[in-house]
This record gives sequence, structure tokens and C-alpha cells, in this order.
Amino acid sequence: MLVLHTYFRSSAAYRVRIALALKGLAYQSVPVHLLRGGGEQHGAAFAALNPAELVPVLVDGDVTLTQSLPIIEYLDERHPAPPLLPADAADRARVRAIAQLIACEMHPLNNLRVLQYLEGPLGLDAQAKSAWYAHWVGLGFKALETMLQDPRTGTFCHGDTPTLADCCLVPQLYNAERFQVPIDDYPHLRRIGATCRALTAFAQAAPEVQADAI
Repeated sequence: MLVLHTYFRSSAAYRVRIALALKGLAYQSVPVHLLRGGGEQHGAAFAALNPAELVPVLVDGDVTLTQSLPIIEYLDERHPAPPLLPADAADRARVRAIAQLIACEMHPLNNLRVLQYLEGPLGLDAQAKSAWYAHWVGLGFKALETMLQDPRTGTFCHGDTPTLADCCLVPQLYNAERFQVPIDDYPHLRRIGATCRALTAFAQAAPEVQADAI
């Protein structure tokens, strides 16, 4: 059985949980608490799985994978139905561009270890940290909203079935809402997010229903 090392609030792990649910794949969830005891991800056992000390980690037999986007593409290749990437090369590139704008441009600037560094070594107060978060999320959402004005946007980020892009969008929206970043100016993001969350697969992957949710 697939084994997913995860944390309920991790955006990256949330993406993979969505992909697993969309494909109907059973897996064992192994919680890694990112705060308890200074962060269980920094322990020797987990660092042996992922030297970057980040979730998610997916174990499939003798294959150990890190980084959410490669994990999802691996799952898509191993279990092609339903596909999370379009058949056309240009369409695949568009979906990857949306996904990477979120996962590679937005998320790295507002994930847990960055926010902890801002408050810790750099000494920013809570207000300054929130301003940092809102600035970078706002820039990313503005770009995404423009990208989604493309005629290839359908019910979801690309077409009328969920893709890798939607797996990335919903966790980022969840985080924005958690940190009280307004999304009123992004009608495409709000519509697609609501459509996704109405699906069983997205609901099953949500942070609040995970076994380690506190």
C-alpha cells in the first residue's frame, strides 16, 4: 500500500491528498507534526526519508518520493485514470504553469519555515509577518486570476475536469482564508475553489478531516 507522510495543514501534502482521492487510491497516512517538539520533520528518522526535512513524502514499495508536484505526476503516470494532466502538450504546459506559479512562486515565500524565520531570527512581529504573507499571496493571486481569463479555463482551472492545477489552487486558497487574506477581487479563483470543494475527493483531503487535525 502507498504510504504518505503528511501534516494536516501542509499545503504540499494537501495537494497530494487531493490527487490520491481523485484517483481513488488507498494509502496509509503517517502524520509528521511540523510543530511538536520543534518539528518532527527534523528528527533523524524522517530526515533519512527526506534530507530537506519537508512533507510530503510518498513511499510506494521500494520507491520513496519527495516534492508534491513530482509525486502527483508519478501517481498520474502509474495510475492514469482519471488523468490530472491534459493529453495535448500545450495544455499540459498551461496546467503545469498554473501549478508551478502556486507551488514554486507563491508557496515557498509563505510556508511554515519561512514564516518561522521571519518571526525568529529576523524578529518580525505578527503584524509584519502577516503583511509579508498578504503581499506575496496577493501578487500570486492577481497573476493567477489573469491566467484564468483564458478560454481554456472551464469548470476548473483547465477544462471541465480537475487537474494538477486544481490540486494546487485549493490548498493555497485554504491558507489565504486561514490567514485572512481577502480573495474578493479574484472571481475565477473563488468560483473554481468552491466548485472543487463541493467534490467528495477534495472534501476527503481537507485539513480539518485529517486524523492528525488538532
